[in-house]
Amino acid sequence: MSHYVYVLECADGTYYTGYTTDVERRVAEHDAGDGAKYTRGRTPVTLRHVEEYDTKSAAMSREYEIKQLSRRRKERLVE
Repeated sequence: MSHYVYVLECADGTYYTGYTTDVERRVAEHDAGDGAKYTRGRTPVTLRHVEEYDTKSAAMSREYEIKQLSRRRKERLVE
């Protein structure tokens, strides 16, 4: 099973970073208002970046790293 870290751009221009095993399903959940509390009210969201990992722990470590990045560094990541 693959594990993914993804970055969404919300309708208000902010970024949201998350972890999942199914990117398409998770993005649909965010758009439907069933995703993270942060993305509710900030829809629609656009998938901007995805990274794939073999283990959940590697993906979650990377998710944490991305969440610690400044706005400017996140912008560079998604370009």
